[in-house]
Parts: sequence; C-alpha cells; structure tokens
Amino acid sequence: MGINERGNIVNIFRGTSGVGAVAVALLVGLTGFAVLFAGRATGTDKVVVISWVAFAAMAGAAPLGARSAGDERALTLVWGYGLASGAMVTSAAVFLLPQAFGLHPKVGGFGVAAGLLTGFGAHTVGHRFTHVDFGFDHTALELTAHALSAGAIIGIIYGNMPELGPLLGLAIVSHKGPAGYAAARRLASDGRPVSVLLLPAAGVGLTAIPAALVQLPANQTLNAAVFGFAAGVFLHVAMDFLPECELGGEVYEVAQVGDDAHHLLDRLRLHAVGSTAFGALVVFAAWLVVS
Repeated sequence: MGINERGNIVNIFRGTSGVGAVAVALLVGLTGFAVLFAGRATGTDKVVVISWVAFAAMAGAAPLGARSAGDERALTLVWGYGLASGAMVTSAAVFLLPQAFGLHPKVGGFGVAAGLLTGFGAHTVGHRFTHVDFGFDHTALELTAHALSAGAIIGIIYGNMPELGPLLGLAIVSHKGPAGYAAARRLASDGRPVSVLLLPAAGVGLTAIPAALVQLPANQTLNAAVFGFAAGVFLHVAMDFLPECELGGEVYEVAQVGDDAHHLLDRLRLHAVGSTAFGALVVFAAWLVVS
C-alpha cells in the first residue's frame, strides 16, 4: 500500500481487505434495521450514534497515524490517550457504579471486581495469541476483540437503560481515535495496510446494535452484577489506556527518544496528568449541561 506525500485518505485505504469491507457493510445493514424496525424505547437510536462515532473516530484517525510514521508525535498520543482515559474513568464512575451499587451494593461490588479481573485476564492471556499466525494482522485482531466485547456491553447497558444519555457511550468509545492513530502508525511503519482497521472500527456497532435488543430479566441482583461487571471492564480499559510515559512503553517508542529520554519523558508525564484531568473535567462539564 502506497501513501503519497499528501497522505490522501483514498491512497491510505486503497486495497481494503474483504473482511473490512464486509464489516462496514454489516454495520450499514444493522444501522438500517435499527432505524427502521427497532423502537426508541430499546435505546438502539443512541447505540447507533455511538457505533458510528466509534467507527468515524478510528477510521478517521488512521490516516493521521499513517502519515505520522517516522515523526515524533508522542505529545499527540499522550493527549489523545489521556483525554480518552480520563473521560472513561469518570463516566464509568458516575453512570455505572451508582447504578450497580444502587441495585445491590455487595453484588454490584463483586461485579466490578469481576469486570476488572476479567479485563486484565483477557488482555494478558490474549497477548499470547499475538505470537500465533492466524493469517490476519495481529493488531487488527486485538483491536477487533476489544471492540466487539465493548460493543456488546454498551448495547446491553443502553438496551436496559434507554433513559441513559449518550454521554456515557461516547466517553467510552473516545479512545477509538488515539487507538486507531497508534495502530495505523505501527502498521504504516511496518509496511502493512491500514485498511485492516476498518474491521475493529466497525466492531463496536456489530455487537452493540444486536445487544441493545436483549432485555435482562427484572432481577435487581442480576442487573447489579451486570452493571458492576460493565463498570469494571470499562475501568480496566480506561486504566489500560492511561498514557504511561515509561522507558520501553508505547509513548517512548513514538517519541523516538535519544540521550535526553528521561528529560523528555518527565515533560510528557506532566502532559499525561493534565490530559487525564482535562478529560474528566470535560465529562463533568457535559454532565452539568445535560442534567
């Protein structure tokens, strides 16, 4: 895949893989079904918006990441991840934890713990599969698995809480932009096609829209466990995307640091703290406006 000097998006996505094209087509089909047949009471209208925002964020950031291959863009990555993770932590704490604890404090707490540990376990064990040749790009596979699981949880939440505003979902998928940016940069640097990212970009919607049609039983204990588990998973994801400015980390690699590595990373750490705090403040300000 060639990328011209202007980094034209057509050239960047030229040679789209069949899997990516099918995923986008399925997302379009599910969107049409949700708009035509699913009622607003199920919360699918908000899920559709969140799904397409997630798609646009990752697919739109991919050309920027591809063009940045070889450039020092660590500050951009730090702020992207920091804003997203700060917004995700705050949203999970404000919109999901109170719901889980309100239904059943202890069961909700067990659900949160299960979600955190499941997220950690899936991420850790899943890394082993990056050493197995599945005939498909490992970066795309990892991002796709993450998007499908997150989409399923988002769909269930909005399907059973249709009164919930879109702020939670938008904050949760806010990391799709910086994730697509970083993944595209790695792919382009290795000479691999960025078009494979169309699959994980569509992944949230592929599971979120069908999951929004699933109605949980009217059981407070079960619902407390479900919402607690969702909060735990999203908190794990948010912490996983915290922009850690350490030697050997992703920010370190993007910065292409040399002899002044410690000085540069110290400066980036300040931006990491500032960006996460600002992401949290954005959610707080949005909540004040819509509440």
